[in-house]
Amino acid sequence: MSEHHLSRRTVFKAVGGMTAAMALSGVTLAATAPAAAAQDGFGLRVVDSSVNPGRMQYYRFATEAIDWDPGVNVLLPDDYHTSGRTYPVLYLLHGGAEDFISFDRKNIRELTAGRPIIIVMPDGGAAGWYSNPVSSNTGPRNWEHFHFEQLRPWIEANFRTYAEYDGRALAGFSMGGFGALKYAAKYFGHFASVSAHSGPASLRGTGDLVVHWANLSSAAVELGGGTVYGVPWDQARVSADNPVERVESYRNKRVFLVAGTSPDPVNWFDTINEVQVLNTQREFRGALDRAGIPHESHEVPGGHFFRPDMFIRDLDGMIARLRRA
Repeated sequence: MSEHHLSRRTVFKAVGGMTAAMALSGVTLAATAPAAAAQDGFGLRVVDSSVNPGRMQYYRFATEAIDWDPGVNVLLPDDYHTSGRTYPVLYLLHGGAEDFISFDRKNIRELTAGRPIIIVMPDGGAAGWYSNPVSSNTGPRNWEHFHFEQLRPWIEANFRTYAEYDGRALAGFSMGGFGALKYAAKYFGHFASVSAHSGPASLRGTGDLVVHWANLSSAAVELGGGTVYGVPWDQARVSADNPVERVESYRNKRVFLVAGTSPDPVNWFDTINEVQVLNTQREFRGALDRAGIPHESHEVPGGHFFRPDMFIRDLDGMIARLRRA
């Protein structure tokens, strides 16, 4: 049976029965036991899960914020089940046309092995843009509400994480890189480190292309003709989400940016994506420089894809910045 589709009832029954039996006999839970049977709360009802003694834990929720049941993978440190320690946490956001399993396909387990940090990888919609949209014709798609008002407190209630500024980081690839920058600014008192891997960093730059793309892609893929920012745009929403217009919100944070300099000239999608990403990141870096806000940025060969070597460099920087496990 797939680790992603083991029924919640089966797992909870096994875990609860074992715990009760051991408690009656005065025996403590074995070191190889699952972390915990997570509880409902914060508007989330667990409808499927895989609670196991390994690193990767899976949950799927029913929530009024989303008109289907979004999932999350929670990747634990190697020693989580045995150490009793509390850990910093990274919320890692996927790109467009991806899902919560995407980083597992990118070998996230191997990339994070031995590192003392919890990695939370939630669904964000195929073109959800980490937003509560202006309109939707496919039911609720309030990804920002789900991530920040529901999932974040749920994680902190069910896992041993530091529920504080110096205990949390955000990172993402492509659309998820934008989401990380957006969340870190809008909720600036909650995250000490933010990273965008080939993620756009300006909504209005280069002829407002990113806002246009967010509206068009969300209408076509996510919202059944609805849009993230409205038609005409809700300018206040655009400004609230735009990293370039929220520069002061990044002060005293660790900021990490990566963009490619040589997208595939034959692949128009790769070219359009990464050329615009690079242009918007340069605009954002300029704004940070003018404000005197330190940041780490990399322009590297290639186009619009996830770079494992850059992620490892970023992850080690996060761990150095965040509160230690």
